[in-house]
Amino acid sequence: MARSVVVLARARDYKLPELRTAVGKALSLLGGLERFIPKGAKVFVKVNLLPPPSPPERAIITHPVFTEAVLSLLREVTPHIVVGDDVHNPQSFELGGYTEMCRRLGVELLNLRERGFEEVQLNGSALRSVFLAKAVREAEAVVNLPKLKTHALTTFTGAVKNLYGVIPAGLRTRFHGEHPKPQAFAQVLVDIFSAVRPTLTVMDGIVAMEGAGPANGTPRTLGLIIASPDAVAVDAVAQAIIGLAPLRVWTTRLAHERGLGTGDLREIEILGERLEDVRARDFRLPPAAGELVGRFGPLTRWATRHLQAQPKVIQARCVSCGACVRACPTGAAQFREKKAWIDKKKCIRCMCCHEACRYDAIALKLDPFGRFFRAAERWVYRDRR
Repeated sequence: MARSVVVLARARDYKLPELRTAVGKALSLLGGLERFIPKGAKVFVKVNLLPPPSPPERAIITHPVFTEAVLSLLREVTPHIVVGDDVHNPQSFELGGYTEMCRRLGVELLNLRERGFEEVQLNGSALRSVFLAKAVREAEAVVNLPKLKTHALTTFTGAVKNLYGVIPAGLRTRFHGEHPKPQAFAQVLVDIFSAVRPTLTVMDGIVAMEGAGPANGTPRTLGLIIASPDAVAVDAVAQAIIGLAPLRVWTTRLAHERGLGTGDLREIEILGERLEDVRARDFRLPPAAGELVGRFGPLTRWATRHLQAQPKVIQARCVSCGACVRACPTGAAQFREKKAWIDKKKCIRCMCCHEACRYDAIALKLDPFGRFFRAAERWVYRDRR
């Protein structure tokens, strides 16, 4: 069986000329862009524009200059390019720097809901059908440009989870409510990924996010581009860089077990930089159940509950924007005396409220048992991180 190939390339910052050269070198190590994108093909480029609107400096979204570097190379192969994501507010494109960039390049920028979605049948573990964006269905090749970030529910968000954005926002909220546990939700993510299977993935790891991702963590400079036709392998290598064991991250493990890509580092050939040379020491993970859960097998329902962080509103920072209330699938997030408040009895810890808040007003808190477990996890894996 042929090994998956992943390229690790360095890029110091988001300066377009140098970044374009670095992306070009990475793709040349994979055999060149035309190996994956036929001349004149219709290409859909999936970026990460996690709503609500965010500037690129916060490391929440795929940086527009990173996307521009990839697009400038794609335009040498085909003029038929659509860049998009499903966003609640069109200001996401403007504030994120995409509107001006795509206009300058002459590339179509699309809010996926504007063209609509169509139902497709799945042979999934959790889903039998799902609505996918028509722009994705119409494309002859999908290029995946995820951001390297942590995630409060799934521990890591990257190439596989980036495809969650090609389904309608209402379904995304519903699936969070119906599949609140990390493993169950990961099954949903992998089912959707199986219906898209990007032709090429190029991950923005130049400035990543550590801590309480995917929206309220801290930018962390890694200076890396990670590229491969195997999106699962991209995630696996990225996870290894930040100190995670890939097969203990549910999305990677499940996709690997289903033959949708390679999550085992022993089966991945890494070109360019050496993995050992780019590992990020002391990379902060989110306050949620991590690797030891996978290591020691199934836990009781009680223990799992304690190992999941509880979102809590910091009243002094809440500006009463209502983003958390609109995002909550169960009605746990609500207003009380003009400030947001979370009903613990209704909360399923899907972290939608945490993702939606742009004012750092929702903290993730572990109870004493969870804090003890997380400290033990750091101790066990301190040498690898």
